[in-house]
Amino acid sequence: MENVKGYKVFNPDWTCRGFQYEVGKTYEEDVTPSVCDRGFHFCKQAKDCFNYYTFDPNNKVAEVIALGEVAEKGDKCCTNKIQIVREISWEEVLTIVNTGKACTGLCNSGDWNSGNCNSGNYNSGDWNSGNCNSGNYNSGNYNSGDCNSGNRNSGNWNSGNRNSGNYNSGNYNSGDWNSGNRNSGDCNSGDWNSGYYNSGDHNSGNYNSGNRNSGNRNSGHYNSGDYNSGYYNSGDHNSGNWNSGNWNQGSFCTGDFNISNNETGCFCTEEHKIRFFDKESDMTFELWRNSEAYRILRKMPFESIKWIGAYDMTDEEKNEHPEYKTIGGYLKNCDNTNCKQEWWDGLTQHEKQVIMNIPNFDAEKFFKITSIKVK
Repeated sequence: MENVKGYKVFNPDWTCRGFQYEVGKTYEEDVTPSVCDRGFHFCKQAKDCFNYYTFDPNNKVAEVIALGEVAEKGDKCCTNKIQIVREISWEEVLTIVNTGKACTGLCNSGDWNSGNCNSGNYNSGDWNSGNCNSGNYNSGNYNSGDCNSGNRNSGNWNSGNRNSGNYNSGNYNSGDWNSGNRNSGDCNSGDWNSGYYNSGDHNSGNYNSGNRNSGNRNSGHYNSGDYNSGYYNSGDHNSGNWNSGNWNQGSFCTGDFNISNNETGCFCTEEHKIRFFDKESDMTFELWRNSEAYRILRKMPFESIKWIGAYDMTDEEKNEHPEYKTIGGYLKNCDNTNCKQEWWDGLTQHEKQVIMNIPNFDAEKFFKITSIKVK
């Protein structure tokens, strides 16, 4: 009968399953050994012992020899006659159970691991082939999450980098299942989405192939409505732009199902004329917006609050607004009582005449709306 060498772990007081052992002595039982039933148990590989004992430096570890019959099952053996050859120090245990260098963990082929079963280096987690992971089962590096092939992930199952979410192939995602980057939502192939299932970018809505939509299922951009192929729509199903209505091919419509632009009605194919001063005119809204009168009136001052920087403030203003030292200035409430009239008085005669040539011009209504007295 051939002797079998192995290793055995004991409690700190050299007991095992209530039996007291001592280094240098031989113990024998009149039994036929049977794994997990009868006999003195040991493992041929030191690392296998810790499948049954915690990896604790307070436990005692010894080199043993089986001198009697041996039964074997899996990674465990038992015998009816065993010799406790010598105690193995914990430092030696670490070199026996690890093929890597300077490891405090178990079964590491990599170096400087405090975790277990790592082929990479400097891991505090377990089963990592990458380096410097506190998580587990990572082939990437610097992951606190688990099962990442990417790097620096706090989430799990990421092939991308720096994800706090899970299952991302993209980077910097706090959401899950993203192939795009920097998404807080889930399942996005686009970037910077807080919504879900977007192939476009910067969407807070869902299922958008366009960009910067707060609505859903838009192929266009900047829509708060849904199902728009156009842009800047708050309504739904628009192929045109800037519509608050629905199903418009035209733009700037508040009505529905219009081909023409600037329409408040429905099912219109031609752009209608607009009223000026409560009367019908021959001018369309598009012509108005492109007119010289509109261009001049856009310069009319309407500012009621104005930012005054610290370098433009008077001493009196600085005394009244000490907060300027922190924020660099203050918001000034402007008196607009006469500013519009002063603006009008400063116009050239040609500019004044252009405005007064607006269809159906009515000086009384113009004053009621703008506070400007036409002279």
